Amino acid sequence: MTPQARLQAAIEVLDAVLDGRPVEAALTGWARSHRFAGSGDRAALRDLVFDALRCRRSFAALGGGLTGRGLILGSQRAAGTDVAALFSGTGHAPAAIGPGDVGRVPGPLEALDCPDWLAEPLTSALGAEFSAVMQALQRRAPVFLRVNARRSDVAQAVNALAAEGISARPHGLARHAVEVTDNARKIIASQAYATGLVELQDAASQAVVEALPLQDGDRVLDFCAGGGGKTMALAARGDLALWAHDANPTRMRDLPVRAARAKVRVTMTENPEKTAPYDLILTDVPCSGSGSWRRDPAGKWALTPARLAELVALQAQILDRTAPMVARSGVLAYATCSLLEAENAGQIAAFLGRTVGWHLQSQRNFTPSQGGDGFFLAILTRKMPEFAQP
Repeated sequence: MTPQARLQAAIEVLDAVLDGRPVEAALTGWARSHRFAGSGDRAALRDLVFDALRCRRSFAALGGGLTGRGLILGSQRAAGTDVAALFSGTGHAPAAIGPGDVGRVPGPLEALDCPDWLAEPLTSALGAEFSAVMQALQRRAPVFLRVNARRSDVAQAVNALAAEGISARPHGLARHAVEVTDNARKIIASQAYATGLVELQDAASQAVVEALPLQDGDRVLDFCAGGGGKTMALAARGDLALWAHDANPTRMRDLPVRAARAKVRVTMTENPEKTAPYDLILTDVPCSGSGSWRRDPAGKWALTPARLAELVALQAQILDRTAPMVARSGVLAYATCSLLEAENAGQIAAFLGRTVGWHLQSQRNFTPSQGGDGFFLAILTRKMPEFAQP
């Protein structure tokens, strides 16, 4: 495909997304109906679409409207390319520039690609970091790997990756984190990945697990396990009795394969109360995902005040359900990939206000300006009588 044809394809996919189709479904649908497109074309198309969604407001302003054409035209104007040559109307190129394609300079919030209603809560939460974080969210996220400490160390893993043509370097946010700097698309097919030497995991996500107080022999529950990224990171911390639970068990379908690859044992459970108490429960709760909008840019524009309120209520329910399952002197760890106070410190303050016998030991915020995704972690300790089996 020519560069012009790729732009036209991105316009078509973005129009489908703006009409309400999930971005992955739109990309898959396009690929199925254009089987002549090679892997390089599909990768380039994906990059164009995700870049446009990360910068939806600013590109729409520059491109003259919130349409697939407007977003792609805005992206090319932002990059300083010769748009007349790319939008020529010849062959498979987008139609030539016309009177309806006049753009404008984005306003302050548009330039940061910040939804209007989120400006105040994000500014309140981030303070002086607001602009830097919003700018970081406009860019593609780095690719991070977690070195499996049970199998290797960072230096050995970096060398093993290099032998397969994958360049990586240590990252300071977490002890076992490496950032891939070249040939990231080779990771899934690499021996280092297939043999469990490394796992794909954001550096801040790794730092969250590293901060948990664990020791060999602990009974640990990953309550919102999902695909099992943090479950695997927990398993690498030591010899733990480890359970994984998710409200939707199908989200954990890849966990057994990941555990086998990493050579660790995890028990999946639909009834975590049955095997309580636990020395530590990690609740990586459903949230706005505002700290990871680089990876899911459509989520930024789909979030509404009503949806945020639903998430805050769900988070409170999870805290209330898991707290009684923690053993005496145990730990309840609460994590989000959110930047918003209502989901983070505000949620913890509300829990402590309604729940007797808990103490906030520590809390920490990670932001994309540190390299990884945005995360929040609170570590709560319990000072109560022995758990009573229901």
